[in-house]
Amino acid sequence: MRIRSLMRSAAGRVLAAAVAIAALTAGLTSPAAAQSGATGARSGPTGAPSGPTGQKAPAHTGCDPIAGPACLLPFPDDWYTRPDPWTPTGRRLDFSASDLPTSALAGPTDPAAWNRLDGFSPGSALVLTIPGLDPAASGLAPITDIGRSLAPNAPIVILDQTTGTRWPYWAELDANDPRHRALLVHPARDFLDGHHYVVGVRNLRTATGAAIPPPAPFARILDHRLPKQDPLRERQRELKPDLRSLARDGVHTADLYLAWDFTVASTASLTGDLTSIRDDAFARLGSAAPTFTVTSVTDLTPTQDPDIARVVDGTIQLPSYLSQPGGPTGSVFHRGPDGRPAQLPGNTQTANFRCEVPRAAWTTPSQAALYGHGLLGSRDEVGAANVRAMAGEHDFTFCATDWIGMAAEDQNTVVAALGNLNAFPEVTERVQQGVLNALFLGRALVNPAGFAASSAFQTPDGHPLLDPRAGVVYDGNSQGGIVGGVLVAVSPDVKRGVLGVTGMNYSLLLNRSVDFAALQPALDAGYPDKLQQQLVFQLMQLLWDHAETDGYAEHLADGHQVLMDVAFGDHQVANVSADVEARTIGARLHVPAVALGRSPDTVPYWGIAPGPAVPYQGSAMVVWDSGTPPAPLTNTAPTGPRYGHDPHEDPRNSPLVRLQKAVFLTTGVVIDVCGGAPCTEPPAS
Repeated sequence: MRIRSLMRSAAGRVLAAAVAIAALTAGLTSPAAAQSGATGARSGPTGAPSGPTGQKAPAHTGCDPIAGPACLLPFPDDWYTRPDPWTPTGRRLDFSASDLPTSALAGPTDPAAWNRLDGFSPGSALVLTIPGLDPAASGLAPITDIGRSLAPNAPIVILDQTTGTRWPYWAELDANDPRHRALLVHPARDFLDGHHYVVGVRNLRTATGAAIPPPAPFARILDHRLPKQDPLRERQRELKPDLRSLARDGVHTADLYLAWDFTVASTASLTGDLTSIRDDAFARLGSAAPTFTVTSVTDLTPTQDPDIARVVDGTIQLPSYLSQPGGPTGSVFHRGPDGRPAQLPGNTQTANFRCEVPRAAWTTPSQAALYGHGLLGSRDEVGAANVRAMAGEHDFTFCATDWIGMAAEDQNTVVAALGNLNAFPEVTERVQQGVLNALFLGRALVNPAGFAASSAFQTPDGHPLLDPRAGVVYDGNSQGGIVGGVLVAVSPDVKRGVLGVTGMNYSLLLNRSVDFAALQPALDAGYPDKLQQQLVFQLMQLLWDHAETDGYAEHLADGHQVLMDVAFGDHQVANVSADVEARTIGARLHVPAVALGRSPDTVPYWGIAPGPAVPYQGSAMVVWDSGTPPAPLTNTAPTGPRYGHDPHEDPRNSPLVRLQKAVFLTTGVVIDVCGGAPCTEPPAS
């Protein structure tokens, strides 16, 4: 089933029910909040990792006074952090309930899940409002000319304080909100883990060319040294080092509209929950194979399926780190005294799996591969025609488990969480358990005492259908690419992965995806104000980072190889999100990427290094073009006939793509299957 169709049908079934449930339970505590304990003031989280609890430092109260009109603007902002010597960054988020958006369905947001973190998302968009701003008159770098963001006179300067270098970005007004016209400034590659950034915004203009003066509080900070009793005196003192840094970079105080700073979360903060449960679970497993049960073996005739000879269904048992027995939908992590996930005594997870064994395996034992399904789908997607064709053509046994947390069974939870931030950990923390489930499935594929020792994966005379010595690789599409990047980054067994029609950073994707239209009513019900929605996206991303590629991208290619397949003009996963990922992980671009004139950019694929002569070994991005027009240049989805055919499913249905994937997965070599030309393909039927 197409992902968009699944989303529409899923949302149609569950939206009314989920919103009604959220409204009825507005006065109740979500499982996430119940475990963490409500924190209405900035007192720090309970059970926070990286240091003892109860250690406090003086913190700000109220909203940052330098700009308005809403709290949390500008975002991200170190005003909403406090010093903490026990974290790698030396800081910790310090939101209070009064800072965070209040759900119209469920009331205030408990900040505990956010206050565990030691910084902001590496994919954070800068969000602020500037009345009267005209981006063109001000010379802001648009999505089509990212290089302009690094010009000496760029009106927005993002300075990495750790390295002293400027950071590339593009800026856009929120096209979904003509009332507030929030300015969104997106990093063109993710900010670096643990680094500290200073932002300077200067020389802004209206459509008539008139200069836009700074907000009155910030103007007072710039004007002269304020007296001790002035409420802005302390903020002036805090911003002084930032203003000095900007001045050294040629940003003069007299030109400023606004300046502030923020800290990006450390790698330990971003990935520590998942790596801690991985390390604990695999330490318990040791050299053994995971415990599994085969529940059915279905042999198929060539008439029934020319590619697949056997379908094996079963379950794998592994430790559960979730808060409810068996880890059902709606669970969050159970956390120990150190704030990290901990197993409740005896709590286990049963992960369902399905494997498709190709006919070729009866001649040569097959390459083991994990498959990752799409948005709110299931392991059954491993039986899709394109996956079966890949298996049959290239002798792969693909096995899949559900991405619990964002699988079909989680639809109600996902929809309800869009209208209630308190419930959002029920999505992202269960996804991390789902990644661990897939890691154990991978270990069962490579351990000689695992699947290879089962008669379900042998011929009747005992010959193996799997070759565990070849290791295990990964292939996933759409959500399987977005979450699959996490699996590749943390897997002890998978060294190579294909991320199909992929991207990262859901906060960047949602407005740009046709899939989100079906879920938008849930967000509107909880947070009807469009400016607040942009802040909700950024707050969600702080938790999503633990469960999607955005939080792992900086180190994804460390010891791993990734092949990104991108569909030009994709209606569901925006190409810009793949471009940011490629820049961040250092993937090389197949060139020529697209035919001359196809890209609307001044410098197409700016900042993505072209690949060397092929074949070569390394991570790569290949753009596949089936004739779809480019996506909108605004943060909106490509809807309507002007945007033509949705190419989202085209790459996976191309034999050339499957050939390139197979060679890459088995050898690590990127080959050119496009004859030195841009990669094109007919639309999938």
